[in-house]
Amino acid sequence: MEIALERNMKRIAILGSTGSIGTQTLEIVRSNPDLEVVGLAAGTNVDRMEEQIREFRPEAVCMWKEEAAADLRVRVADLDVRILSGMEGLLEIASMPRSQVLVTGIVGMIGIRPTIAAIQAGKDIALANKETLVTAGHIIMPLAEKYGVKILPVDSEHSAIFQSLNGENPSRIEKILLTASGGPFRGRTREQLQDIRPEDALRHPNWNMGRKVTIDSSTLVNKGLEVMEAKWLFGVELDQIQVVVHPQSIMHSAVQYADGSIIAQMGAPDMKLPIQYALFYPDRRYMEGKRVDLFELGQLTFEKPDTDTFIGLALAYRAARMGGSMPTVYNAANERAVQLFLDHRISYPGITRLIEAAMEGHELIADPTVEEILETEQRTYESISDFIGRIEP
Repeated sequence: MEIALERNMKRIAILGSTGSIGTQTLEIVRSNPDLEVVGLAAGTNVDRMEEQIREFRPEAVCMWKEEAAADLRVRVADLDVRILSGMEGLLEIASMPRSQVLVTGIVGMIGIRPTIAAIQAGKDIALANKETLVTAGHIIMPLAEKYGVKILPVDSEHSAIFQSLNGENPSRIEKILLTASGGPFRGRTREQLQDIRPEDALRHPNWNMGRKVTIDSSTLVNKGLEVMEAKWLFGVELDQIQVVVHPQSIMHSAVQYADGSIIAQMGAPDMKLPIQYALFYPDRRYMEGKRVDLFELGQLTFEKPDTDTFIGLALAYRAARMGGSMPTVYNAANERAVQLFLDHRISYPGITRLIEAAMEGHELIADPTVEEILETEQRTYESISDFIGRIEP
């Protein structure tokens, strides 16, 4: 019996194990004894990482900061686990010989190189890191095809599209309907957004997510990043991606086909569902949790996004049409702007104003390498302070 279980085990490594996606992935591991965690990576949360090591007993873990890694080595000296650090450690976790699937729950462009390493090592990718495809989709997707690995979307909307494409001919896609909740400020005017505070923006009506993603959802920047991802994941043109505001967050996205049919994926707003689907694809496992009661729900509503007020989405389409290094600028400027807003250094509308200023000041690189993508990110970070005076009174 034990030999059969060992043979059927699926072994995974997780980048960003102490964050929202990582901890929810580990909840799924707890409920599925045929999942084994062989590698974990995180930033600086040593307390949580120690807890995860003691519970899941991985072969190796990585902390981004060497100081955190040194602290962790002392804490788990009684266990047989290798403690790594920095980019070198992330690359090792990403390409561990015994793992089959890499869950990329790490935030930021730091995820690009480990994802490439995992693909080259033949690992399937459970992709939750938006920046990987937003900034380097032109590199990642051809590489995945070359090495014959699957890119399995973990984001709820892209998972819904992926599921709606099952058994269908991708060449018959007419339109992708990418849903958005609209965030906590749906229906407000530009003037009403001026005095929004970080604590207001962190109250998402439907989803439990990390701080940055929650802010991005409220500005519709998150939806803009998802538009760029969808273009690469599903091989469609930008004009084939339509964002639809759906406040109930029950229909997670849909695909409209050439004959006019629409196939959608629906369910309760729970990130564990797309994570589990990616881990066990094409199987569907039982999962505890709330079920959608259509009688209780009553109705589903759909609206056009207000891109005049929430210009982050319009800027994303502009960046995607320009292509090259512009999506990197869009993403990097947003990262810094969100942090400045959370630190009470700029206003809420200042987030998208900073993105626009950074895009206008950028000299486009048409077909950037990984090195050029990371250099563009750094230059954008360095230039942000120059733009603050222009966009804030």
